[in-house]
Order: sequence, then structure tokens, then C-alpha cells
Amino acid sequence: MPTFAAIDIGANSVRLKVARLVRKRLNVVHEDRQVTRLGESVFQSGGLLSPDAMGETIKALRRFHRTAQRFGTDSVRAVATSALRDARNRQAFIEWVHSATGWRVDVISGEDEARLIHLGLVSNMRITQWPVLMMDLGGGSCELTISARRHIAQINSVPLGAVRLTNDFLHHDPPRKYELEQLRGFIDRELGRVAPRIAAARVKGMIATSGTAAALADVAAHLYKHPTATTVSRSEALRIARLLAKRDVQHRSSYEGIGPRRAEIIVAGTQVFARLMETCNLRSFRYSPLGLRDGLLALMAADYDRGTRSRKQIESDRWDALVAATQHYRVELSYALKVRDLAMQLFTGLKSVHGLSPDYREWLSAAAMLYEVGAYINRNGRHRHAYYIISHSEIVGYAPEERRIIGAIARYQGKSRPSPADPPMQALPLAERENVARAAALLRLARALNLGRGGAVRMVRARQHDASVDLKLAPKRGSEVTLELWAIEKERGYFREVFGRELSAAAA
Repeated sequence: MPTFAAIDIGANSVRLKVARLVRKRLNVVHEDRQVTRLGESVFQSGGLLSPDAMGETIKALRRFHRTAQRFGTDSVRAVATSALRDARNRQAFIEWVHSATGWRVDVISGEDEARLIHLGLVSNMRITQWPVLMMDLGGGSCELTISARRHIAQINSVPLGAVRLTNDFLHHDPPRKYELEQLRGFIDRELGRVAPRIAAARVKGMIATSGTAAALADVAAHLYKHPTATTVSRSEALRIARLLAKRDVQHRSSYEGIGPRRAEIIVAGTQVFARLMETCNLRSFRYSPLGLRDGLLALMAADYDRGTRSRKQIESDRWDALVAATQHYRVELSYALKVRDLAMQLFTGLKSVHGLSPDYREWLSAAAMLYEVGAYINRNGRHRHAYYIISHSEIVGYAPEERRIIGAIARYQGKSRPSPADPPMQALPLAERENVARAAALLRLARALNLGRGGAVRMVRARQHDASVDLKLAPKRGSEVTLELWAIEKERGYFREVFGRELSAAAA
């Protein structure tokens, strides 16, 4: 049974979740968490991770590494969120993690974080009310995602993390009145930027994740005798926020669900909940223990077995993101879809020639949709721009390394050819460089087959011989493929260089 481990390196705590894939479903076998306050010094000292906080986090990650080895994990994915997004010395920490554990840490954006949380929720729980607001309040940021029938309608990431706000505004215990007023003013300012969009979405329900939500649910269940610690009404959230703001840390830590470390930052966290629910007129929220790690586990499981429950959701999210990118960068969607269709025909028809893994089918498909995005910046150097946009964009469901592969395939669609000295190729694992060159060659052929941008080639069939490949172009009724045949002729030399075979083409 394949086993996966997901690590979330947050501003307040570092978390581990280990799960096994059994009959296409993930079964959690182990969880661990340690508060290390990695982001505290970042928010206090102008963007620097403190050596002590880094050391504490590394110690926790070493323990997680031993756990992952004990469970025999097949794949491990470690991501870092707001603390490392803001840290100027994050590279030193990333290298320290790699040295201590062998893991590579991906620093993900707020949007990527929200999309993974969304994936974790919709893949693992039954949601009956749509649209729904998903809220994840961490140590450094708060992600607010509106989901409409499993599709993300909007994402908002605001700097309203519990650790960040505590450090910035609450310097006495219990907080002074003026500190709370300043805190609420800042929260209202940040929420004021997104609340109108949330209100316009007319959400039917709210799901909250993370430690603050769990603590609120536990306190509400204890104070108001809830049968289960999952749902908190707006009035309860407001009363709890006022109550905790009047107590000192020792008194706060005595409440059900609030430990000593959570008690230090719970006032700021509950104020965010209270202001959000008031501002957006939200009646209640439902707490879920799912979140970022569950999204990571769903991704790993889907990559391992395409028949998993989450695979369809991931493909849907990726497709939504690709279409949104073509719209944002003003790519002609009908043209992109035609090139993609031809690229997929070539991928299937030349399978024994290119020898690429099934993953490359998806990456080639994405590159076919996006290789023209660079023209949005400037047509001169558009292929270089395309690589930068794709490799740095937040395309849901694709890991940073996958985005670099997609970007590199799109990069080599002009006069440039892949070279080992090129930065896009050097950014790839050594084993993928030749594969990217092959995928780029296939995309070049797909482009050539639609050079006239009119969809003249309806279908392409490939006939393979020991030393050659013959393409038969079936034209659309009433269309000529003369221009496309000329374009294929121009690609013969590169095809021979990449695949070691001669290429010919003719109309069917």
C-alpha cells in the first residue's frame, strides 16, 4: 500500500500527516504537530527568521523525518506558507531543511495555499450548501475561498494571521482597550477590501479550518453545551471573542480547547472571526480538521493512482485555472484548444517514438494552452516571457517543479532550442531535461499543424518506421493544408535531432 506524508510549515506551527492509499481512498495513520512560532521574528524584525525558531522547526522536522521513515513513505511533500513567503533569509532555512532531512521545501503563495485547502475539503467531506466560504486562519495570513459546487469562484488572501496580529497590536496581557481598537481597525481595513465580494457571492455556509477555528468550536461546545464541537454561531463567536479579550493568558489557557501556546494568540484570532462574521453577515461556521495537508495528500495520491476520488477534482481545478490564464493573458481560446487537440493526437500517435510518461501528456496539454501567454507582455521575447509567467504563476494543482516543466516546454517554441546551459533547463532535474526537449518538439509540430490558425488540419495520423515517421494530415472540408505542410517541412531538422528519425508529411 503506497504511503504519503504531507508537511505544512506554518508561521505558528509545523504539522505532519501520514496516510496510506487503500482501495483508492486515503486512510490517515499518523499526525503530529509542534508549535515553533517560525513566523514570529519575521513579523517583528522586518523579515528575518530567527536562528532559535529555525532550530526549533528543524528539530521538529527531523522528528517528522524519522516518522516518515518508520512508516515507509513512498512520497513526501513539504510546503511553507506565510512566514517563509515574507522571510528575507528563507533560502538559508530551506537549505538547512534539505541538509537535515533531504526534503525540498516549496514556498507556496497564498492562492496556492487556498487552492490546496479547498482540494483537501472537497475531496474528503460532504458539502450540501453552495456557494460556501472556506476560511483558514493561520499564523501569518488568512485565506478566504468561495467554492461553488466544487469549483473555486474566488480566492482572497489577507495578512490577518493570529501570530502576525498579536505581535503587531497586542503588547499587554490582557490587551488594553486602545490595542483592541487598533487591532479591529486594521482587521476592518483588510476585510473591507474583500467583504463586498464575499457578500456579493451570497454564500450559504462557512467552513473554517486551523487552530483558532478548532479552539472556538471547543470553547463554544463547552460553554454552550453543544452536542458536538463543530458548529459556532455568530453570536457565540462574538461573545467568546469579547470574553477572551478580557482574560489574561493563564485564564485563557484554562478554557476547553485552548492550550498555553494557543492562549498567547487566541485573542487576535477570535477577533478576526468575529469581525468577518459581522461584516459579511455570516450566521455560523462549521469547523473541519481538514486542510492544507489533506490537499497535499490528495495531490500525491492522484499522481500515484489516476483512479482516486480526488483525481477528477484536481483535473477540474487545473482546467479551470488554465482557461482562466488564457483569459487573463488574452490568449485566443479556440486557437489554444486546437493546438492542444493536435498535440494530444501527436502524443498518442507517436507514443513509441517519444517514450514520455503519462504525466507529460498533461504537461504538454497545459503548455499547448499557455505557450502564447508571453505575448501579453511583449511579442518580442514572448517565449522567454511565457516561461517566466508559467513557472511563476499559481496554476492550481501543479507543483512548482511541474510549472517549470510546463514553462520550459512552452519556452522552446521559437528560434531557440533547449540547451544544457539555459536557465530553464538548469532549473529542471537532470532526468527531465531530455524529456522536456521531446515534449517541446511535439508542441512545435502541433503549432505547425495549425499555422494558419484556421483549423485546416482536422486530424493527424502517424505511421512509424524504423528510421522515419510519416504524418498524414486530414484536412477540414474545403480547406487546404499547404501552409501546414510547409511548416512541418521546417521542423524536419529538429525532429531528426531530437528523435533520430526522418519526418515527412502529406495530405491524406
